[in-house]
Amino acid sequence: MSHDERGAMPGARFVDPKILARIGNLELLAKTVVDGFINGLHRAPFFGASVDFAEHRGYVAGDDIRRVDWKLYARTDRYYIKQYEADTNTNFTVLLDVSKSMSFTSSGAPSKLEYASYLGACLSYLATRQRDRVGILTFDSDIVSHVPPSAKHFDMVLHTLDGARAERPGHLVAPLHKMAEHFKRRGILLLISDFYDEPDAILDAIKPLRFIGNDLIVFHVLDREEIDFNYKDASAFEDLESREQIPVVPDSFRKQYRQLIREHINTLSTKFSESRIDYAQITTDEPLDASLFRYMSSRERLARVK
Repeated sequence: MSHDERGAMPGARFVDPKILARIGNLELLAKTVVDGFINGLHRAPFFGASVDFAEHRGYVAGDDIRRVDWKLYARTDRYYIKQYEADTNTNFTVLLDVSKSMSFTSSGAPSKLEYASYLGACLSYLATRQRDRVGILTFDSDIVSHVPPSAKHFDMVLHTLDGARAERPGHLVAPLHKMAEHFKRRGILLLISDFYDEPDAILDAIKPLRFIGNDLIVFHVLDREEIDFNYKDASAFEDLESREQIPVVPDSFRKQYRQLIREHINTLSTKFSESRIDYAQITTDEPLDASLFRYMSSRERLARVK
């Protein structure tokens, strides 16, 4: 993985989530991040066509970024365009987990739901720029709201994201099973969740979505403290889903906790990979342009395996 795949992309600005939280307008936020990302492509240096494939050329302003070879970028740190017809326009839908656990936040970072909303807005705006049809579905233990994909629905997607609240306990399996009824027409589904459920149950619930031909990209959003667990003092931790108070002594529990969360992430990654579903685990302190890169890399891989 290149250093840029996890860090900020060249030319992008205002992508720190703590700074983005001050913008307060999802459309402005999305345009700031995505336009900065694309301007970074415009300014990238090129040194001739010394690449492995004759069907590539250097990226120039105005090119469709769907045609960037992201795999080649990861090897060369330069942007090249595949010289064949771009992907046809498609349906793009954000599947957003709004269960209570998504409200968690620490250290001044946005909550998982806030970060997921930023991410959904940015990727919907990017899809709209590429003339894809955009939609959104939110869920907790059931489907909460659904805006079907349309070329005219970007504003409705933003409105849904802006109004999303993490208020009720969630359970992934039931709403994922129901979703198959809504996505009979093939498209790209972007699933954003903290995935607090059993990996086997999650995969079983997702299979119907894959079976009917959708391309699925999964973003596993966690707060940094959910991974590192750097708390110092003994206290009662509250389960956001059940409201149960759990007494914990951090120093004695930290090693065991970190191992459990690492195993959970590794298991999800393996199982999604086995099902040919692109999976990325991201934290709420991570620059959003890194997530854009991952999404575009995923689209590149999906296009290549078809």
